[in-house]
Amino acid sequence: MDMPVTFINAILPLLSGWLLDLLLGDPQRLPHPVVWFGKAIAFCECKLNRGSHRKFKGALVALTLIILTFTVTGLLFYVLPTWAETVLGLLLVFYCLAGHTLRQEVRMVFQALDRSLEEGRRQVARIVGRDTKELSAQEVRTAALETLAENLSDGVVAPLFWFALLGVPGMMAYKMVNTLDSMIGYKTERYKDFGCWAARIDDIANYIPARLTALLMILPRLVSFHPHGIGRFLTSRFSLLTFVRTNGRNHASPNSGYPEAALAAILNCRFGGPHYYFGELFDKPFIGENNRLLNTEDMKKALRVNLTAEVLMLLIVCGWLLVRSTW
Repeated sequence: MDMPVTFINAILPLLSGWLLDLLLGDPQRLPHPVVWFGKAIAFCECKLNRGSHRKFKGALVALTLIILTFTVTGLLFYVLPTWAETVLGLLLVFYCLAGHTLRQEVRMVFQALDRSLEEGRRQVARIVGRDTKELSAQEVRTAALETLAENLSDGVVAPLFWFALLGVPGMMAYKMVNTLDSMIGYKTERYKDFGCWAARIDDIANYIPARLTALLMILPRLVSFHPHGIGRFLTSRFSLLTFVRTNGRNHASPNSGYPEAALAAILNCRFGGPHYYFGELFDKPFIGENNRLLNTEDMKKALRVNLTAEVLMLLIVCGWLLVRSTW
């Protein structure tokens, strides 16, 4: 009798929060925990990213904010009644997932680019950290699709992974990790010392999720029927896995290259290359070799891959919760 109750209590906020994200995306007019995270990080950075011992101060800020987020969330679930836990859980899952909004933003980039290059540049600037004022139309499309792949890991698979391991408090702590990295985890003159711990913690937190994301993206192609026999079936699957493994390393990040390589393999295109961040040029290696022009059909295919991988990850987490509830 305990098993179904335990499983239902775990899965109800997960499925409810996921459905809200699938239908609505990030709420525009409601208070968002990530906004609060950003304000806390910005305050600490403004006060402490100066003078000496910047690495130590950055490490202290990162660890304190992550531990505090996990602890406060855990305490809330400890003191609240069951019904309130469920409501809070589904809201926080809803806030932590970003699948719908990501797909919508990428779609809007391609639509804006159809109207004008300048509109496309402005639109893609909403979802990428690089400088966009000088991007060509091809670079705008490439930036949007790279972000779609990378943030499938950061915005969907990784939060669900940490939910499976540590529940909603783990998911919230991960969002703090990810927000720290997105704000201060750069190798620029300003952040290279203060943000180095934030970047390293993010690398650790995303190590498994990034590779899992790449696998989920190519999984339908790995198991699909090949009409030309078992030999070509095995050869094509081995080539796909080899491409992702090899090209996944062609990135400044130890993680982001893997989902980008998976999407590059699926679309038979090329990602990566030099980009400007905060006025500084970063010479990133290329992922893939076919520098063909990307188009709207590529975007639609990438969105289907994205949603399929998201659903597969949700099913894996649900299965894991069911297994764990029997222990």
